[in-house]
Amino acid sequence: MFFEGLLFAVRTYFLVSCLVTQNNCFALIPQESMKTKLILTGITLFIGIFAILGFTNLKKSSPVIKEENITYSVGDKTFKGYVAYNPNIKGKRPGVIVVHEWWGLNDYPKMRARKLAELGYIALAVDIFGDGKTAANPNEAMALTGPFYKDPNLGESRLEAAIEKLKTFPEADAKNIAAIGYCFGGAMVLNAAKLGADLKGVVSFHGGLSTGIPVDKSKTKTKILICYGGSDKFVSLKDADAFKHQLDSAGIKYIFKSYPNATHAFTNPDATKAGKEFNLPIAYNAEADKNSWNDMKTFFGTIFKK
Repeated sequence: MFFEGLLFAVRTYFLVSCLVTQNNCFALIPQESMKTKLILTGITLFIGIFAILGFTNLKKSSPVIKEENITYSVGDKTFKGYVAYNPNIKGKRPGVIVVHEWWGLNDYPKMRARKLAELGYIALAVDIFGDGKTAANPNEAMALTGPFYKDPNLGESRLEAAIEKLKTFPEADAKNIAAIGYCFGGAMVLNAAKLGADLKGVVSFHGGLSTGIPVDKSKTKTKILICYGGSDKFVSLKDADAFKHQLDSAGIKYIFKSYPNATHAFTNPDATKAGKEFNLPIAYNAEADKNSWNDMKTFFGTIFKK
């Protein structure tokens, strides 16, 4: 892009300077009529404008994102986190908690935090397991996630600690905090919503829906968006219908989006590789990833209205 703009600039400089100095540039070509010269002059001006626009676009760079690795504690346990935000945005902005898949706090939730920062939010990718633990295979992942499915309050308490940590950042609007989660993380943010977490909204991406926590309308004040893979083998359509029935029976409003041909973990570009390596029915789906992210942006535009 830079060299293309430079080439346009050189060509424009040569042609325009010839016109300005009234040198007979057109001697480089056979003598033409005045009409032809006018046409060439018009082309010269067009190239000049195009070059200017090209250099203007070069100045439009991606927002600068500040990244911080942080630690915080709950009791005697230490947790690691990753914060991302645009330091050039003045004042406070809504905050978003990002809860990882069953693999733990790896590069994927950090990437999502950066993308949220590019949208103008301050994002905290959390370490639900503690001590930055990650899983190298499904057996390790099940061992790490098992305690949270047995005791839903465990995940909710750790999520609350992360929310309080995010609120300490001067860039964060403490009254406008949401949470998103992927797979295991999706189940955790839905649990938090049911248990009355102080969140404007939660978004579950291909998250577990059979959480076993009863719905209490007096507690669940959080807006809910569920992004479900229509071909998910881990979270069946029966599970999805049962979850919707549970919310409907309690009179809780929610948005449920289903993406055709999307399997479990459809938002993660590494899902296809992991599926083949561990013989899991998961795969990346670019269209569902894009559509679900756009649905999240629309959802945030609604819940964060001042």
